Amino acid sequence: MLVVRPFITNDTRMSKLTMLNNTDILSNIPPLGGKDSAQHREVVARWRVPMYGKVYEIEFEHGTASGKRVLWIDKQEMFRRDWMFKLVGEDMFKLEDKRCIIRVDPLPGFRYSYSLFVDGKSYEQFTESQAKALKTWEAKLGDNFYRIVLEKNTLNIYVNGKLIEENGEFVEGGTDTTFTEDSNTFVLSARTSGNKREGIIHQLTVNGTEVPDSGAMM
Repeated sequence: MLVVRPFITNDTRMSKLTMLNNTDILSNIPPLGGKDSAQHREVVARWRVPMYGKVYEIEFEHGTASGKRVLWIDKQEMFRRDWMFKLVGEDMFKLEDKRCIIRVDPLPGFRYSYSLFVDGKSYEQFTESQAKALKTWEAKLGDNFYRIVLEKNTLNIYVNGKLIEENGEFVEGGTDTTFTEDSNTFVLSARTSGNKREGIIHQLTVNGTEVPDSGAMM
């Protein structure tokens, strides 16, 4: 369940981490389908945050004349502050159970940089840690799209952001977890590699066909 509790803080104790210029953020992230909402809103920064089997799109509006600040998560407005006299500072909110901060810092020439921190880490650090902790597969079967995410540290399995309750069955060399979606049978296998550095090998099949992994998150 997505919970957002906004407030403004001027806590300066957080160490200064890598800052992202708004143009760098937007130029490297393509619009997520449909019409780009930034055409109608003053979106200056956009991030994609993987968490619990989902990828949340976070957008931040900043009116440099009015001081307006608006937070959007997955195209839903979560909070709005109009006529903020202080153009820089921090806004805090919660994404799932993680504390997040968007920080606005001044740059020369009346410009601003926008940084996202998730669970005490910079956006770059958080997504890097998620890349190590998650394994993701994507499959399109007919008109249905499936995104399967394994949390390697908890062994939780998510299908399109929903936690499944199936338990693994012990087989020779590891476990098999079988679950069904729309009459399609998925089997997530975990096998020991025999190599200490490589660790456990995870493989997904659907209806008997192997699904290649699509990286850690995005």
